[in-house]
Amino acid sequence: MALLDELKERSGNTCELCGSTENLQMYEVPPVSVGGMDGSLLGCVTCIGQIENPDTTDANHWRCLNDSMWSEHDAVKVVAWRMLNRLKSEGWPQDLLDMMYLEDELLTWAKATGEGQEEGEKIIHRDVNGVVLENGDNVVLVKDLKVKGSSMVAKQGTAVRRISLDHENAEYIEGKVDGQQIVIITKYVKKT
Repeated sequence: MALLDELKERSGNTCELCGSTENLQMYEVPPVSVGGMDGSLLGCVTCIGQIENPDTTDANHWRCLNDSMWSEHDAVKVVAWRMLNRLKSEGWPQDLLDMMYLEDELLTWAKATGEGQEEGEKIIHRDVNGVVLENGDNVVLVKDLKVKGSSMVAKQGTAVRRISLDHENAEYIEGKVDGQQIVIITKYVKKT
C-alpha cells in the first residue's frame, strides 16, 4: 500500500490538522530524515500552503489546532506545536502551548526548523551568494570537495537534492552525494 493511501486510511480521508476533506495531499514534516508514515501527515492544500509560506498564515484557520494538537500521531503534534509557536503573538495560541506536552525527542524535532525562536535567535543558513537555504532545498556544489573519511571527491556542479540544515551551526548542511550522506559547508554551495 502506498504511503498516501496509508495516510488516508489513518486519517479517515480528512486533513489531520483542520479536518477538511478537500484537496488532500501528503506532507513530509521537515527535517525529512524521519520520513515515512511516522514523519508524514495528510493535509489539505490550505494547511500545507500556510505551513510552507508563513506570509499567507491566517490565524483564524489554525484555531483547529485546539483539537489536532492532541493527535496520537507525532508528525501532527510537531506541526501543531510549530504553528502555535508561529502564531503565539495572537494570544490564544499561547494558552494551547501551555497545555501541550511533547516528549524531549518530539520537542527537538519540533524545534528543528527554528519555529518558536525569536528572529534574532534563529540560525540562518546562506549559500555562496547569500541566498537563504531551507530544509528540502536543492543546491549545486561550486567547487570540488574532498569528503572526509573517504576517498570520494564530490565534483563541482554536483546537484545535492533535499538538503537538511544543521540547526546548531549556520555553516553546515547535509545532503546525499553519490548515495552517501555528507556534511557540506554552505559557502561551497549555490541554491538552484
